[in-house]
Amino acid sequence: MTRILFWLLLGLPALASADDPALDLPLGDPVRRDRQAPLLLDAVTDTARGDTLTPAELPARLAGVRLLFVGESHTNHEFHQAQLRIVQELVRSGREVLLGLEMYPYPEQAHLDRWVAGGLSEEGFLDESRWYRNWGYHWNYYRDIFLFARDHRLRMIAVNAPREVVSAVRRKGFLKLTPEEAAHIPSRVDTESAEHRNLFRAFFTEEDAMHSALTEEQWEGMFKAQCTWDATMAYNAVQALQSHGGKDAILVVLIGAGHVAYDLGAPRQAALWFQGKTASLIPIPVIGSKGEPVKVRASYAQFLWGLPRETDPLYPPLGLSTPERKPGDLMPVIAVQKDSVAASAGFAEGDLLVSMDGTPLADKETLQRLMASKRWGDTARFEVRRGERSLSLTAVFRRRQNAG
Repeated sequence: MTRILFWLLLGLPALASADDPALDLPLGDPVRRDRQAPLLLDAVTDTARGDTLTPAELPARLAGVRLLFVGESHTNHEFHQAQLRIVQELVRSGREVLLGLEMYPYPEQAHLDRWVAGGLSEEGFLDESRWYRNWGYHWNYYRDIFLFARDHRLRMIAVNAPREVVSAVRRKGFLKLTPEEAAHIPSRVDTESAEHRNLFRAFFTEEDAMHSALTEEQWEGMFKAQCTWDATMAYNAVQALQSHGGKDAILVVLIGAGHVAYDLGAPRQAALWFQGKTASLIPIPVIGSKGEPVKVRASYAQFLWGLPRETDPLYPPLGLSTPERKPGDLMPVIAVQKDSVAASAGFAEGDLLVSMDGTPLADKETLQRLMASKRWGDTARFEVRRGERSLSLTAVFRRRQNAG
C-alpha cells in the first residue's frame, strides 16, 4: 500500500524505518543540519554534543527538560522497549513523570484515569477504551508501558484529536469547520514552515503510485491536517503538564516518529504555548535492510537510540486497508499492499469484507480485534463480495525470507 494511502486512513507515517530517505535531510537545527550523527547499537547519541550515553545516563542530560517527544514506529517492538526504558530510567532518577499518548483522542481521558487508578482489568480497559478502534495496533506492543504506568501511578494523558475532526480539516480547511469541529483543536495551528512542507513531501517517496496524482489542493489539505495533528497533541500535552505536573515534572509524549522528526512537527507547535525546555528522542535501527549502516542527520532529533536491524513485526499484519464505515455498511478494500499476506490471499481493491473466520466484520474495530489473535503460521478465512460474486479467501500468515 502506498504511504499516502496509509496516511489518509490512519494518520501520519510512523517514519524511522532504517531505509527511510527522510532520515538524512538538511533540515532543522542549523547547528546540526550539515552533519550526520554517530549511531551505535544500544547507545543513546546526544546529537548536539556528538557523544553517546547509556540509558541510565540519559536522565542527567534531560535535567530541566519539561517536554520530551519520543518518536516510535508503531509495529516495531524494539521501539516500544526503548520507550519503556526511557520512562523507567526517568522514574528511577526521581523525576515526576507524566505520559502523553498519541493512541487516544483526548475525549477518552476518563478510561486512562480509571486504568492508572487500578479500576480496570486489562481486558476491561481494552473493551471500555476501545483500544482496537482508537488505535488498532496490537496491544502487546504497548502493554509493558501501560502496566508500568499503572503500577507506578504515572498520570497518562490522551493528547490526540478525534480522527474525524482532522479529516474535516483535510477536506475543507480551517475556515469551514463547524463550531463543534473547531472546538476540538487549538485556536492556533502553524502551517507556515517551509521546512516542514519540504519534510512532509519527503515522507512520500517516488515509488508511491498515488502521490503524483494528487493536486496541489489535496497536498495542502493533507499538510494542514498533519499540522493540526501536531498542534493538537502538542497543545494537549502542554495543558496537561501545566495543570498536573509539578515544577520539575517531565511529560514524555509517545508519538509517531514522523510527528517528531527534525523538531518540525509537534515540538515546533508546542512552542506556541510553552516556553520551557523541550527535547526529542527517536530510536533508529542502525542497520538497513541490505546490511548497510544507516545514515542519519544530526538534526533529526536531539537524541537517537540505536536499535537492532528491523525484522518482521512480532504480530502478523494483513496488508490491506479499509476506511471507517457506518454500522451495517460493508467495508471496502481500498488498497492491498504489495507482497503482503492479503496480496497472496488474492484480495483486490473494491472487495467488500463480509466476515473473518465466521465472524461478521461489522466495523474496523472487529477486524483489528480478530487480527490481534493471529500469530505467524496461522490462517484466516475471509468471505468477501466482489461485484456480484461471493468469494472465500484464505490468508496464510507467513514471514518472507530475508535474504539480506
